[in-house]
Amino acid sequence: MTTDVVPEGLRYTKEHEWVRVEGDLAVVGITDYAQRELGDVVFVELPQLGARVTQMQPFGVVESVKAVSDLYAPVSGEVRERNTRLESEPELVNRDPYGEGWMIKIAMRDPAELDRLMTAQQYQEYLDGLRAQH
Repeated sequence: MTTDVVPEGLRYTKEHEWVRVEGDLAVVGITDYAQRELGDVVFVELPQLGARVTQMQPFGVVESVKAVSDLYAPVSGEVRERNTRLESEPELVNRDPYGEGWMIKIAMRDPAELDRLMTAQQYQEYLDGLRAQH
């Protein structure tokens, strides 16, 4: 059985995005579980700078050899940074999902939205529940 990397100190969505707060910015990416389920990532479509995103609404797309999946914003706000390296190196999402494979940074409109997301422990329990169903 594969063990997922679920770093402490991040918040997680049921759609397998993570968010790390850095000052007033929320750094967003997909989890280790998500990148492994997708397989080799070949393309990442991210929103433009200044785009507005809404919590739990799609903000982009990740394409792998297996599937095309929507990316969901864990918090609402405005896109302040995009990881442009993913345009030429989408495999960073697989290699380092919590580091160099980050996707966007959002200026949060309402930091209280973070309270609606799962902690690392809750996300691990959620993954354990998913596995139990298979």
